[in-house]
Amino acid sequence: MPPQAEIINGIKTFTILENNPVVFNALSAKLGLSPDLEWHDIYSLTEPSLLSLIPRPVLALLVIMPLTPAWRANREVEDKDKPLVYPGKGPQEPVLWFKQTIGEACGSIGLIHCLLNGPAKFHVVGGSWLARIKDEAVDLGVDERAKLLYDSQELEVAHQSVAEMGDSRMPSLDGEGHTGQHFVAFVKDGGKLWELEGNRRGPLDRGSLGEDEDVLCPRAIELGIGRVIELDRASGGGDLRFSCIALAKKVKE
Repeated sequence: MPPQAEIINGIKTFTILENNPVVFNALSAKLGLSPDLEWHDIYSLTEPSLLSLIPRPVLALLVIMPLTPAWRANREVEDKDKPLVYPGKGPQEPVLWFKQTIGEACGSIGLIHCLLNGPAKFHVVGGSWLARIKDEAVDLGVDERAKLLYDSQELEVAHQSVAEMGDSRMPSLDGEGHTGQHFVAFVKDGGKLWELEGNRRGPLDRGSLGEDEDVLCPRAIELGIGRVIELDRASGGGDLRFSCIALAKKVKE
């Protein structure tokens, strides 16, 4: 039996997921991603021989990294002037963004952001959970969207069913071993690189990308995860330990 979601301090709380292609391929399939795409491990952001192992174009990146003091301070500065309630909704919204209200669900929220934005949204199976949530959420306000996810038994069952997959022991829900890790999604939509995380105040436009540039190109790395790495390095934090997986076409066996 998969572990059950718990109620902790009055909040529904999932089991933390490992950022592993096995885990997220299984969860993507359960939620309704077409089998022509899959997640791939990224072993380097700069080494050409290792980058060549990833099919291109890359449709989305899902990254987990620690909330370092430098990144925390930068987030506070970026968010302080944004509305407390994200106003985006409707077909004019540049990307579909969800606020996270489920404890320890940042892996699933990151996945949803990856699959319902950018080119991946055209690879969602009709009638699937992802397709239904997209249709329902587009015209809703931010709190109503969050409630859609919070109340979804299908999402809870799918998340919990993959929670014990992977190679490493994840921190327990009571906080033992918890290092403040955050899942962040990066997608290209409307010619821009978007950083999407349910614990921010909305989607973040990180800059324009060329027509032939994907989310793993040097410019996208510089504007996205590379920006966080450099923040930590400039503050004397040293090497930032993170894990990154890429969504791209499925490799034929």
